Amino acid sequence: MTTPMESTTGIPVVTPATGEVVAGPWPCYSNCRHLPERDRWEVYGMAKAARGALEDRGVVMAEAYHDFIARITRELNL
Repeated sequence: MTTPMESTTGIPVVTPATGEVVAGPWPCYSNCRHLPERDRWEVYGMAKAARGALEDRGVVMAEAYHDFIARITRELNL
């Protein structure tokens, strides 16, 4: 049986206490405001996926997730 923090793939488990902290700068999405709404939602999805991929690799963001979502929705005017 494995514990929730034990890796079954052989990849070291990274926790916020042991992960690399990325302070930024994170990309600014304000330059995409001119795009049609459909395209801005696509950029929003890509931004979330990019952050998720970094977090899956053990990168810990200094910006909290809810702050990240609030910022990109504000920058994309969604």
